[in-house]
Amino acid sequence: MKNIGIIYGGYSSELIVSRKSAEGIRSFIDPKNFNVYPIFLTLEKWVVQIEDEEYPIDRNDFSFTQNGEKITFDCLYITIHGTPGEDGLLQGYLKMLNIPHTTCDVLTAAITFNKFTCNTYLKGFGVAVADSVLLRKGRKFKAEDIIEKTGLPCFVKPNAGGSSFGISKVKALEELTPAIENAFKESDETLIEAFMQGREVTCGIYKTLDREVILPLTEVISKNEFFDFEAKYNATKADEITPAPLSENITEKIQKITSLIYDILNCKGIVRMDYIITEEKIFLLEVNTTPGMTPTSFIPQQVKTMGMTMKDVMTEIIEDSIKRHQR
Repeated sequence: MKNIGIIYGGYSSELIVSRKSAEGIRSFIDPKNFNVYPIFLTLEKWVVQIEDEEYPIDRNDFSFTQNGEKITFDCLYITIHGTPGEDGLLQGYLKMLNIPHTTCDVLTAAITFNKFTCNTYLKGFGVAVADSVLLRKGRKFKAEDIIEKTGLPCFVKPNAGGSSFGISKVKALEELTPAIENAFKESDETLIEAFMQGREVTCGIYKTLDREVILPLTEVISKNEFFDFEAKYNATKADEITPAPLSENITEKIQKITSLIYDILNCKGIVRMDYIITEEKIFLLEVNTTPGMTPTSFIPQQVKTMGMTMKDVMTEIIEDSIKRHQR
């Protein structure tokens, strides 16, 4: 059987989210087809976890030794939300070692990890995105100038990273600077985006060498001020409706946009894209190339609604990654 590593952890506050996803992915991968090894990466250590034992990763070839036997990997499933697994660093390292992985490659990861860069790039292809301002740590700014462009309320979030930590909804001018300082705790760049009133939906997608699978949409109705960390991981704080109760026309339009963006960015593996539907049009919020994968996350919900199983999807994704690598 092929050896599959699930890489989780990372160097940011998203580690707790990554751990939950790794547990989900492990439960989805068929043990009859694959040997599955959780791999924990932090700044302090890179280790394979087997029961209660930890085995250090040899960073020269990403192998490990157990009972005197050297074990290598046929494919790696990256589920780090944040650096180094979502920003292209790990992908570049694995590419140099010639090891297949299930996520997008270096350039795509680098672009999508940087929300401002990604949205600005896609805007050139006609994708609607919110008006925004980018700030870099150490640079001076005027709160009044920012609000003039984005209006109030607005969202303040780390530009690089997930959207679970460091995000604030700002309703008054005096709230802006503290919100920016909070976002800078998570990233060296902060993004301020105009608030858009509308319905929030998300759409999962993956494409293999053989087919395209665009998943049903999920509508998210947060009971908090916005869809923050608590709303994401506390079932009582948000309603998630799959399939989203939208017209067939709107649903198909969002699915087509999702497929187009997947191709423009040259994505790989399972990707999720988040949108706001206003009275006027459909706005892209962000592209998630390593989406959350707990049993209750959006992707498993959408896969189940489509009549498929996560076990089959995982097998398809892993086998496609290995097949691409062998071409």
